[in-house]
Amino acid sequence: MLTKAQLSRLRALREKKNRELEGLYVVENPKVVSELLAAGVAFAELYATAAWDGPASVKRIEVTTDEMARISHFPTPSAVFAVGRIESAALPAGALGNGLTLALDGIQDPGNVGTLLRIADWFAFDRVLLSPDCADLFSQKVINASMGSFVRVKTFTVNLPSALSDDCVPVLGCDLGGDDVHTLPSITNAVVVIGSEGRGLSPAVRAVVTRFITIPKYGSAESLNAGVAAAIVCDNLRRARGK
Repeated sequence: MLTKAQLSRLRALREKKNRELEGLYVVENPKVVSELLAAGVAFAELYATAAWDGPASVKRIEVTTDEMARISHFPTPSAVFAVGRIESAALPAGALGNGLTLALDGIQDPGNVGTLLRIADWFAFDRVLLSPDCADLFSQKVINASMGSFVRVKTFTVNLPSALSDDCVPVLGCDLGGDDVHTLPSITNAVVVIGSEGRGLSPAVRAVVTRFITIPKYGSAESLNAGVAAAIVCDNLRRARGK
């Protein structure tokens, strides 16, 4: 039986301020939990009902379905509730000059942030930068949309204008008025910046972009989803790079 204090503490992790205070995040998606366990992620705590069919070797705290419902962050709880430790680090000086970086400028939709992390993971980008006004990296919606990529990709929350102006590296900003992405030359080191669907790149970030790029439009759609646009740009950058 979980105590009232334990129930209250686990419920409190629904809020970003409490996750930051405790240095903990929660994963309730069974598929994501299994994927992370298989990848060797060591959770700080793992709660499960008898219905969870996870590895028998994994240490768990068995809870009732009623207890799971009380700690779950979802209206319909899953059979597992895993608690991981948030590991944060500062962006190393000069890091952007080595490899490919995806930068997210004010992406507030959690599903888009999670999808963008998966895209960075798929194309083996070296890191992802998030502006402070992006959706919380450790919210349930971001974690589920990333399908485990949130722990495989190096992420840094930074002041984007400052970070992008510190390195002598091409900063490619996605913008409807930019150059055709299909004409990109081979670039070894670069930053690709994606803005929010509603307002695009912020003025401060636009000021440090060295080249604006766009995806050619052949139909009548007004815009592309941020994740779709990022995937197309990242694919073209990878192909131009040759690896």
